[in-house]
Amino acid sequence: MAALLATIARPMISGTFVTPSKLLGACCGAIAQYFARREAIARLREFSDAELRDIGLARSEIEPAVRGLEHRLPDWPRR
Repeated sequence: MAALLATIARPMISGTFVTPSKLLGACCGAIAQYFARREAIARLREFSDAELRDIGLARSEIEPAVRGLEHRLPDWPRR
């Protein structure tokens, strides 16, 4: 939803005129991206814990990973 709002608000800030077809295209693109992310999350949730560990994810990190966010702590050197 934030991406959709940013797409709508950005032309108003820049002062450029946005045609309805561009606005509709931006909305459709955001909706398609939303459904693609939901599909990726659903597929990753089907993985076993061992399979997720193989690709470097914990079950709690699936949604942030799909959205491109990184909420993990850095790996500190161990002594």
